[in-house]
Amino acid sequence: MDKISLIKDASVQIFTEEGLMNRLKSGKKLKIKLGADPSKPDLHLGHSVVLRKLRLFQELGHEVYFVIGDFTGMIGDPTGRSKTRPQLTLEQTRESGETYFKQVTKILDPDKTHITYNSEWLNRINFQDVIRLASRYTLSRIMERDDFKNRFSKNKPISLHELLYPLAQGYDSVALNADIEVGGTDQTFNLLVGRDLQSHYGQIPQEIITFPLLVGLDGKEKMSKSLDNYIGIDEHANKMFEKSMKIPDELLRDYFVLTTDTKRETADELTKSDIRSAHFEYARQIVTMYYDKNIALEAEKNYRTISKGDIPTSIPVFYSQKIDILLCDLIKLVGFATSNSEAKRHILGRGIKLDGDVVENIALMVHLNKPVIIKFGRNKFAKVICK
Repeated sequence: MDKISLIKDASVQIFTEEGLMNRLKSGKKLKIKLGADPSKPDLHLGHSVVLRKLRLFQELGHEVYFVIGDFTGMIGDPTGRSKTRPQLTLEQTRESGETYFKQVTKILDPDKTHITYNSEWLNRINFQDVIRLASRYTLSRIMERDDFKNRFSKNKPISLHELLYPLAQGYDSVALNADIEVGGTDQTFNLLVGRDLQSHYGQIPQEIITFPLLVGLDGKEKMSKSLDNYIGIDEHANKMFEKSMKIPDELLRDYFVLTTDTKRETADELTKSDIRSAHFEYARQIVTMYYDKNIALEAEKNYRTISKGDIPTSIPVFYSQKIDILLCDLIKLVGFATSNSEAKRHILGRGIKLDGDVVENIALMVHLNKPVIIKFGRNKFAKVICK
Protein backbone atom coordinates (compact mmCIF):
# COMPACT_ATOMS: atom_id res chain seq x y z
CA MET A 1 0.00 0.00 0.00
CA ASP A 2 1.46 3.43 -0.97
CA LYS A 3 1.93 6.24 1.57
CA ILE A 4 -1.14 8.23 0.49
CA SER A 5 -3.30 5.12 0.79
CA LEU A 6 -1.83 4.42 4.23
CA ILE A 7 -2.74 7.93 5.37
CA LYS A 8 -6.29 7.68 4.04
CA ASP A 9 -6.79 4.10 5.23
CA ALA A 10 -6.25 5.00 8.89
CA SER A 11 -8.32 8.19 8.84
CA VAL A 12 -11.80 8.65 10.30
CA GLN A 13 -12.84 11.69 8.25
CA ILE A 14 -11.31 13.83 5.50
CA PHE A 15 -12.51 17.37 4.71
CA THR A 16 -12.29 17.17 1.71
CA GLU A 17 -10.85 14.09 0.04
CA GLU A 18 -10.90 15.70 -3.40
CA GLY A 19 -9.09 18.76 -2.06
CA LEU A 20 -6.54 16.59 -0.27
CA MET A 21 -5.72 14.62 -3.41
CA ASN A 22 -5.42 17.81 -5.48
CA ARG A 23 -2.95 19.29 -3.03
CA LEU A 24 -0.89 16.11 -2.87
CA LYS A 25 -0.73 16.00 -6.67
CA SER A 26 0.13 19.71 -7.03
CA GLY A 27 3.86 19.21 -6.62
CA LYS A 28 3.91 21.93 -3.94
CA LYS A 29 5.74 21.38 -0.64
CA LEU A 30 2.82 21.40 1.77
CA LYS A 31 2.57 22.75 5.31
CA ILE A 32 1.06 20.05 7.53
CA LYS A 33 -0.11 21.41 10.88
CA LEU A 34 -0.60 19.64 14.20
CA GLY A 35 -1.49 21.47 17.40
CA ALA A 36 -0.22 20.40 20.83
CA ASP A 37 -1.39 21.10 24.37
CA PRO A 38 1.67 22.26 26.36
CA SER A 39 0.12 21.31 29.71
CA LYS A 40 0.96 17.66 28.94
CA PRO A 41 4.54 17.52 27.64
CA ASP A 42 4.88 13.75 28.01
CA LEU A 43 3.82 12.20 24.72
CA HIS A 44 2.27 8.76 24.70
CA LEU A 45 1.17 6.14 22.19
CA GLY A 46 -2.12 7.98 21.75
CA HIS A 47 -0.17 10.88 20.25
CA SER A 48 1.83 8.48 18.08
CA VAL A 49 -1.29 7.55 16.04
CA VAL A 50 -1.24 10.99 14.40
CA LEU A 51 2.55 11.47 14.53
CA ARG A 52 3.13 8.28 12.53
CA LYS A 53 0.86 9.60 9.78
CA LEU A 54 2.73 12.89 9.79
CA ARG A 55 5.92 10.93 9.18
CA LEU A 56 4.31 9.56 5.99
CA PHE A 57 3.67 13.13 4.82
CA GLN A 58 7.32 13.94 5.48
CA GLU A 59 8.41 10.92 3.45
CA LEU A 60 6.36 12.40 0.60
CA GLY A 61 8.49 15.56 0.87
CA HIS A 62 6.22 17.78 2.95
CA GLU A 63 6.95 19.83 6.09
CA VAL A 64 5.31 19.36 9.48
CA TYR A 65 4.54 22.37 11.67
CA PHE A 66 4.09 21.35 15.28
CA VAL A 67 2.24 24.22 16.96
CA ILE A 68 2.81 24.40 20.70
CA GLY A 69 -0.24 26.16 22.13
CA ASP A 70 1.60 28.21 24.72
CA PHE A 71 -0.85 31.12 24.27
CA THR A 72 -4.00 28.98 23.95
CA GLY A 73 -2.76 26.97 26.94
CA MET A 74 -3.53 30.06 29.00
CA ILE A 75 -7.17 29.65 27.93
CA GLY A 76 -7.34 25.87 28.29
CA ASP A 77 -8.97 23.66 25.67
CA PRO A 78 -12.48 22.87 26.97
CA THR A 79 -12.76 19.77 24.75
CA GLY A 80 -14.45 17.00 26.70
CA ARG A 81 -14.51 19.08 29.86
CA SER A 82 -17.53 19.26 32.13
CA LYS A 83 -16.25 22.39 33.82
CA THR A 84 -13.93 25.33 33.20
CA ARG A 85 -10.31 24.22 32.95
CA PRO A 86 -7.59 25.91 35.07
CA GLN A 87 -5.54 28.44 33.11
CA LEU A 88 -1.75 28.17 32.79
CA THR A 89 0.76 31.02 32.79
CA LEU A 90 2.84 31.66 29.67
CA GLU A 91 5.94 30.56 31.60
CA GLN A 92 4.32 27.25 32.56
CA THR A 93 3.32 26.50 28.98
CA ARG A 94 6.80 27.33 27.67
CA GLU A 95 8.47 25.02 30.20
CA SER A 96 6.29 22.12 29.07
CA GLY A 97 6.68 22.91 25.40
CA GLU A 98 10.49 22.67 25.52
CA THR A 99 10.37 18.87 25.86
CA TYR A 100 8.19 18.31 22.76
CA PHE A 101 10.83 18.46 20.04
CA LYS A 102 12.99 15.78 21.63
CA GLN A 103 9.99 13.47 21.93
CA VAL A 104 8.28 14.06 18.57
CA THR A 105 11.51 13.48 16.69
CA LYS A 106 11.51 9.92 17.98
CA ILE A 107 8.90 9.55 15.24
CA LEU A 108 9.25 12.58 12.96
CA ASP A 109 12.16 13.59 10.74
CA PRO A 110 13.84 16.46 12.64
CA ASP A 111 14.95 18.12 9.39
CA LYS A 112 11.32 18.39 8.23
CA THR A 113 9.81 19.26 11.61
CA HIS A 114 9.20 22.86 12.66
CA ILE A 115 8.31 23.68 16.27
CA THR A 116 6.36 26.92 16.59
CA TYR A 117 4.60 28.66 19.48
CA ASN A 118 1.26 30.33 18.82
CA SER A 119 2.15 33.17 21.18
CA GLU A 120 4.38 34.37 18.33
CA TRP A 121 1.29 35.68 16.51
CA LEU A 122 -1.47 35.69 19.13
CA ASN A 123 0.52 37.93 21.48
CA ARG A 124 0.59 40.57 18.74
CA ILE A 125 -3.20 40.71 18.40
CA ASN A 126 -4.86 43.70 20.10
CA PHE A 127 -8.43 43.90 21.39
CA GLN A 128 -9.65 45.36 18.11
CA ASP A 129 -8.23 42.32 16.32
CA VAL A 130 -10.00 40.02 18.81
CA ILE A 131 -13.33 41.72 18.07
CA ARG A 132 -12.72 41.41 14.35
CA LEU A 133 -11.82 37.73 14.77
CA ALA A 134 -14.90 37.09 16.92
CA SER A 135 -17.10 38.70 14.23
CA ARG A 136 -16.14 35.89 11.85
CA TYR A 137 -18.09 33.30 13.85
CA THR A 138 -21.54 33.15 15.41
CA LEU A 139 -22.46 32.10 18.92
CA SER A 140 -24.86 29.49 17.56
CA ARG A 141 -22.01 27.84 15.63
CA ILE A 142 -19.71 27.85 18.68
CA MET A 143 -22.47 26.31 20.79
CA GLU A 144 -22.66 23.37 18.37
CA ARG A 145 -19.61 21.96 20.12
CA ASP A 146 -20.77 18.95 22.12
CA ASP A 147 -19.02 19.95 25.35
CA PHE A 148 -20.48 23.48 25.28
CA LYS A 149 -23.91 22.20 24.31
CA ASN A 150 -23.90 19.58 27.09
CA ARG A 151 -22.73 21.99 29.76
CA PHE A 152 -25.28 24.61 28.71
CA SER A 153 -28.14 22.08 28.78
CA LYS A 154 -27.09 21.02 32.31
CA ASN A 155 -26.79 24.65 33.53
CA LYS A 156 -23.06 24.24 34.10
CA PRO A 157 -20.98 27.41 33.78
CA ILE A 158 -19.18 28.29 30.54
CA SER A 159 -16.75 31.18 30.81
CA LEU A 160 -16.62 33.63 27.91
CA HIS A 161 -12.89 33.10 27.46
CA GLU A 162 -13.53 29.42 26.65
CA LEU A 163 -15.67 30.43 23.68
CA LEU A 164 -12.60 32.13 22.24
CA TYR A 165 -10.50 28.96 22.28
CA PRO A 166 -11.72 27.51 18.94
CA LEU A 167 -11.16 30.93 17.32
CA ALA A 168 -7.63 31.21 18.72
CA GLN A 169 -6.73 27.69 17.58
CA GLY A 170 -8.35 28.31 14.22
CA TYR A 171 -6.34 31.49 13.79
CA ASP A 172 -3.16 29.40 14.08
CA SER A 173 -4.03 27.95 10.67
CA VAL A 174 -4.41 31.48 9.28
CA ALA A 175 -1.06 32.59 10.73
CA LEU A 176 0.70 29.55 9.23
CA ASN A 177 -1.38 29.51 6.02
CA ALA A 178 -1.59 25.75 6.61
CA ASP A 179 -2.40 23.42 3.72
CA ILE A 180 -3.46 20.41 5.82
CA GLU A 181 -4.26 20.02 9.50
CA VAL A 182 -4.47 16.69 11.28
CA GLY A 183 -5.77 15.72 14.69
CA GLY A 184 -7.82 13.29 16.74
CA THR A 185 -11.56 13.04 16.29
CA ASP A 186 -12.07 15.09 19.47
CA GLN A 187 -10.52 18.07 17.66
CA THR A 188 -12.82 18.00 14.61
CA PHE A 189 -14.77 21.14 15.55
CA ASN A 190 -11.64 23.23 16.17
CA LEU A 191 -10.04 22.06 12.92
CA LEU A 192 -13.14 23.06 10.96
CA VAL A 193 -13.09 26.51 12.59
CA GLY A 194 -9.57 26.96 11.22
CA ARG A 195 -10.81 26.03 7.77
CA ASP A 196 -13.64 28.61 7.99
CA LEU A 197 -11.37 31.37 9.26
CA GLN A 198 -8.91 30.82 6.43
CA SER A 199 -11.75 31.44 3.95
CA HIS A 200 -12.64 34.70 5.75
CA TYR A 201 -9.01 35.83 5.55
CA GLY A 202 -8.77 35.11 1.83
CA GLN A 203 -6.74 31.88 2.08
CA ILE A 204 -7.46 28.53 0.47
CA PRO A 205 -9.12 26.51 3.28
CA GLN A 206 -6.91 23.79 4.73
CA GLU A 207 -7.79 20.15 4.20
CA ILE A 208 -8.51 18.27 7.41
CA ILE A 209 -7.81 14.67 8.36
CA THR A 210 -8.95 13.20 11.66
CA PHE A 211 -7.63 9.97 13.13
CA PRO A 212 -9.04 7.62 15.78
CA LEU A 213 -8.42 8.12 19.47
CA LEU A 214 -6.49 5.32 21.17
CA VAL A 215 -8.32 3.88 24.18
CA GLY A 216 -6.08 3.70 27.23
CA LEU A 217 -5.02 0.82 29.44
CA ASP A 218 -8.21 1.13 31.49
CA GLY A 219 -10.16 0.00 28.42
CA LYS A 220 -12.63 2.87 28.83
CA GLU A 221 -11.28 6.37 28.28
CA LYS A 222 -8.96 7.72 25.61
CA MET A 223 -5.28 7.40 26.49
CA SER A 224 -4.32 10.25 28.79
CA LYS A 225 -1.54 11.00 31.21
CA SER A 226 -4.00 12.63 33.61
CA LEU A 227 -5.99 9.37 33.76
CA ASP A 228 -2.78 7.31 34.24
CA ASN A 229 -3.87 4.90 31.48
CA TYR A 230 -1.04 5.65 29.10
CA ILE A 231 2.19 4.22 27.68
CA GLY A 232 4.70 7.05 27.29
CA ILE A 233 7.00 7.06 24.26
CA ASP A 234 9.81 8.37 26.50
CA GLU A 235 9.29 5.92 29.37
CA HIS A 236 11.93 3.45 30.49
CA ALA A 237 11.95 0.38 28.27
CA ASN A 238 11.09 -1.95 31.16
CA LYS A 239 8.07 0.18 32.06
CA MET A 240 6.98 0.36 28.45
CA PHE A 241 7.18 -3.43 28.10
CA GLU A 242 5.31 -4.01 31.36
CA LYS A 243 2.51 -1.60 30.44
CA SER A 244 2.20 -3.16 26.98
CA MET A 245 1.43 -6.49 28.64
CA LYS A 246 -1.49 -4.80 30.45
CA ILE A 247 -3.34 -3.70 27.30
CA PRO A 248 -6.87 -5.15 27.44
CA ASP A 249 -7.08 -8.21 25.19
CA GLU A 250 -9.96 -6.78 23.18
CA LEU A 251 -7.94 -3.65 22.35
CA LEU A 252 -4.67 -5.27 21.39
CA ARG A 253 -5.58 -5.51 17.69
CA ASP A 254 -6.21 -1.75 17.58
CA TYR A 255 -2.87 -1.09 19.28
CA PHE A 256 -1.08 -3.18 16.64
CA VAL A 257 -2.83 -1.41 13.76
CA LEU A 258 -2.69 2.16 15.10
CA THR A 259 0.73 2.28 16.76
CA THR A 260 2.93 -0.17 14.79
CA ASP A 261 3.50 -1.15 11.16
CA THR A 262 1.60 -4.41 11.63
CA LYS A 263 -1.00 -4.95 8.93
CA ARG A 264 -4.63 -5.57 9.90
CA GLU A 265 -4.58 -9.16 8.62
CA THR A 266 -1.46 -9.98 10.65
CA ALA A 267 -2.92 -8.27 13.75
CA ASP A 268 -6.10 -10.34 13.37
CA GLU A 269 -4.10 -13.54 13.09
CA LEU A 270 -1.88 -12.71 16.10
CA THR A 271 -4.70 -11.74 18.44
CA LYS A 272 -6.97 -14.63 17.48
CA SER A 273 -4.40 -17.43 17.79
CA ASP A 274 -2.66 -16.87 21.17
CA ILE A 275 -3.42 -13.63 22.96
CA ARG A 276 -0.55 -13.92 25.48
CA SER A 277 1.98 -14.49 22.70
CA ALA A 278 0.42 -11.56 20.87
CA HIS A 279 1.01 -9.34 23.90
CA PHE A 280 4.68 -10.31 23.97
CA GLU A 281 4.99 -9.66 20.24
CA TYR A 282 3.40 -6.21 20.62
CA ALA A 283 5.59 -5.33 23.62
CA ARG A 284 8.73 -6.39 21.71
CA GLN A 285 7.70 -4.34 18.68
CA ILE A 286 6.87 -1.16 20.57
CA VAL A 287 10.05 -1.18 22.71
CA THR A 288 12.14 -1.89 19.60
CA MET A 289 10.53 1.08 17.83
CA TYR A 290 11.43 3.56 20.56
CA TYR A 291 14.70 1.96 21.69
CA ASP A 292 16.20 -1.00 19.80
CA LYS A 293 15.94 -4.78 19.50
CA ASN A 294 18.53 -5.61 22.17
CA ILE A 295 16.90 -3.33 24.73
CA ALA A 296 13.53 -4.89 23.90
CA LEU A 297 14.93 -8.36 24.54
CA GLU A 298 16.38 -7.20 27.88
CA ALA A 299 13.03 -5.66 28.82
CA GLU A 300 11.29 -8.94 28.00
CA LYS A 301 13.80 -10.89 30.08
CA ASN A 302 13.22 -8.49 33.00
CA TYR A 303 9.44 -8.84 32.65
CA ARG A 304 9.56 -12.64 32.57
CA THR A 305 11.82 -12.68 35.64
CA ILE A 306 9.44 -10.48 37.62
CA SER A 307 6.41 -12.48 36.44
CA LYS A 308 7.94 -15.62 37.95
CA GLY A 309 8.43 -13.82 41.26
CA ASP A 310 12.22 -13.71 40.90
CA ILE A 311 14.35 -10.64 41.58
CA PRO A 312 15.64 -8.87 38.44
CA THR A 313 19.39 -8.80 37.95
CA SER A 314 19.44 -5.01 37.70
CA ILE A 315 17.55 -3.07 40.37
CA PRO A 316 18.14 0.41 41.82
CA VAL A 317 20.45 0.64 44.85
CA PHE A 318 19.87 3.08 47.73
CA TYR A 319 22.14 3.90 50.65
CA SER A 320 21.13 4.52 54.26
CA GLN A 321 23.22 6.55 56.67
CA LYS A 322 21.80 4.51 59.56
CA ILE A 323 22.28 0.81 60.23
CA ASP A 324 18.87 0.73 61.94
CA ILE A 325 16.00 2.38 60.10
CA LEU A 326 12.23 2.34 60.57
CA LEU A 327 10.43 0.42 57.83
CA CYS A 328 8.31 3.47 56.96
CA ASP A 329 11.48 5.55 56.50
CA LEU A 330 12.98 2.78 54.38
CA ILE A 331 9.93 2.76 52.12
CA LYS A 332 10.23 6.54 51.69
CA LEU A 333 13.98 6.29 51.09
CA VAL A 334 13.50 4.08 48.03
CA GLY A 335 10.61 6.16 46.70
CA PHE A 336 7.76 3.69 47.23
CA ALA A 337 5.93 6.31 49.32
CA THR A 338 6.16 10.05 49.95
CA SER A 339 4.73 10.14 53.47
CA ASN A 340 4.48 7.99 56.60
CA SER A 341 0.73 7.56 56.12
CA GLU A 342 1.23 6.29 52.56
CA ALA A 343 4.00 3.92 53.70
CA LYS A 344 1.74 2.56 56.46
CA ARG A 345 -1.05 1.93 53.96
CA HIS A 346 1.35 -0.11 51.82
CA ILE A 347 2.42 -2.16 54.86
CA LEU A 348 -1.10 -2.77 56.18
CA GLY A 349 -2.21 -3.69 52.66
CA ARG A 350 0.45 -6.44 52.62
CA GLY A 351 2.17 -4.79 49.70
CA ILE A 352 5.69 -4.69 51.16
CA LYS A 353 8.18 -7.54 51.24
CA LEU A 354 11.65 -7.61 52.79
CA ASP A 355 13.96 -10.28 51.38
CA GLY A 356 10.91 -12.11 50.05
CA ASP A 357 8.78 -12.03 53.20
CA VAL A 358 5.63 -9.95 53.66
CA VAL A 359 5.92 -7.48 56.53
CA GLU A 360 2.88 -6.05 58.35
CA ASN A 361 4.44 -4.31 61.35
CA ILE A 362 4.28 -0.54 60.75
CA ALA A 363 6.68 0.04 63.65
CA LEU A 364 9.30 -2.46 62.42
CA MET A 365 12.94 -1.42 62.79
CA VAL A 366 15.05 -2.83 59.93
CA HIS A 367 18.66 -3.79 60.75
CA LEU A 368 20.95 -3.15 57.77
CA ASN A 369 23.91 -5.26 58.81
CA LYS A 370 23.66 -6.69 55.26
CA PRO A 371 21.98 -5.47 52.03
CA VAL A 372 18.19 -5.76 52.09
CA ILE A 373 15.89 -6.27 49.10
CA ILE A 374 12.59 -4.43 49.43
CA LYS A 375 9.71 -5.13 47.09
CA PHE A 376 6.48 -3.19 46.59
CA GLY A 377 3.58 -4.67 44.65
CA ARG A 378 4.34 -7.03 41.80
CA ASN A 379 7.29 -5.41 40.12
CA LYS A 380 8.97 -2.65 42.14
CA PHE A 381 12.30 -3.67 43.68
CA ALA A 382 15.13 -1.83 45.42
CA LYS A 383 18.30 -2.83 47.24
CA VAL A 384 19.24 -0.90 50.40
CA ILE A 385 22.77 -0.84 51.78
CA CYS A 386 24.09 0.88 54.88
CA LYS A 387 27.11 3.04 54.11
